[in-house]
Amino acid sequence: MNQPQGAHLVGSINLDDAETTMRTVAGLLGTHLRRIPDGEVGDRFHWIVFQADRFGATPGLERVGDEPVLMRNLDLRPIQVADGVDPASLVVPPLGYASAAIASWAVFRRLRDEGVIAPGTRFQVCLPTATAVVGTFVVPDDRERLEPVYRDALHRELDQILAAVPHDDLAIQWDVALEFSYIEDPAGRFQPWFEDVWPAVTSRVVEHTAWVPDDVEVGYHLCYGDVGEKHFIEPTDTANLVRFAQTLLDEVPRPVAWVHLPVPIERDDDAYYAPLSSLRLPETTELYLGLVHREDGVEGARRRIDVALRHAPRFGVATECGFGRAPSDQTGPLLSTHAQVADAR
Repeated sequence: MNQPQGAHLVGSINLDDAETTMRTVAGLLGTHLRRIPDGEVGDRFHWIVFQADRFGATPGLERVGDEPVLMRNLDLRPIQVADGVDPASLVVPPLGYASAAIASWAVFRRLRDEGVIAPGTRFQVCLPTATAVVGTFVVPDDRERLEPVYRDALHRELDQILAAVPHDDLAIQWDVALEFSYIEDPAGRFQPWFEDVWPAVTSRVVEHTAWVPDDVEVGYHLCYGDVGEKHFIEPTDTANLVRFAQTLLDEVPRPVAWVHLPVPIERDDDAYYAPLSSLRLPETTELYLGLVHREDGVEGARRRIDVALRHAPRFGVATECGFGRAPSDQTGPLLSTHAQVADAR
């Protein structure tokens, strides 16, 4: 094998709506993909930011600060438990993941029936960990109390998706990002509310994974953040990514269909990829490396691929993170780059 096989789309794609996303992706990359997401359109354009409004609307929770802190139409203000409220009594309103997935599934199914999407392609739904939402939007003193509340609400959303989408058509991706801030930068902006960071964060992802039935594909997007197309901290190499992935592969009580790892644009050196050689990947688990970047296109991707192949002979290609925040005129060329640097499935 002298080049990667297949491609993976992490989630967000800068197109107007789910149907436009699916038609565009199927047309440019259909033979390369096992799964197609809906592009995380609408309020989901900036990953979990919309959850501050959804979770924060729970009676008994309140926003910190008198004036909204807006990103487009989304309010970034933190969330806290109101005085005298028992978190166990909270009734969380819909978080928006189930309603979006069910609406997009109807579009996906219609396009597949029309022959736009190839038979056997799965509908991909991307979900955050509870750690990400609670760690980003809940005030530090309330994180431990509110984590199980949000986790249970998120699992209820997943249950609705599982009830609406046939399991052999569905793929669930857990987005794991804030966890790497806790691992890599323990004195940084994001502070954990638990001791022994490694077992704490990996066990939480294992718990999420166990909620997905065995007949539904599940995979992971491991991430170092994406604000302004920048990581919150640059990984030194893939060692912690490999350790995290291997822990999940060893501990989850079910098969894992894929693992995605980021590759910074400047990393075309052996040192970054060398830890990949120790990753014990089951034959049924796909590895995707996020080494496609819009800034240097096919040439840059091939340069990074050449080095990666020395340490991971079996992988497909992807971007580092979703590209819903990238310039919209780059979406088509970026999708085409995937097809040019990888073989079809």
